[in-house]
Amino acid sequence: MNNEKISFQWNSALEEVLGDNVVTGIRVRNVQTNQLEEIPLSGVFVAIGHTPNTSLFTGLLDMDEQGYIRTQPHRSTTNIPGVFASGDVQDSHYRQAITAAGSGCMAAIDAERYLEASH
Repeated sequence: MNNEKISFQWNSALEEVLGDNVVTGIRVRNVQTNQLEEIPLSGVFVAIGHTPNTSLFTGLLDMDEQGYIRTQPHRSTTNIPGVFASGDVQDSHYRQAITAAGSGCMAAIDAERYLEASH
């Protein structure tokens, strides 16, 4: 945050990345004032936050203090048989697209095995 080459756009939503074949700027909307602003730049890094989108499952699935769904070690199984969790709702440590994809694959395999065993 102390690097003068980096600017943070708080309370903003990215509307559009500008440029053809190379980034020349962005258009952002301030979510508090609804005002649009175009910002010239040559690079964009978007942070989506670190709060898992799990409130729908509160009281149903076991979660940790931060709201991440608890799964059995080395598995995607939750406290409810037939319900699996993976990716950003379950992984509070890595929170990366590539690990979420691998975790999703694990959940798919766990679900397949669950369904096969149910017949």
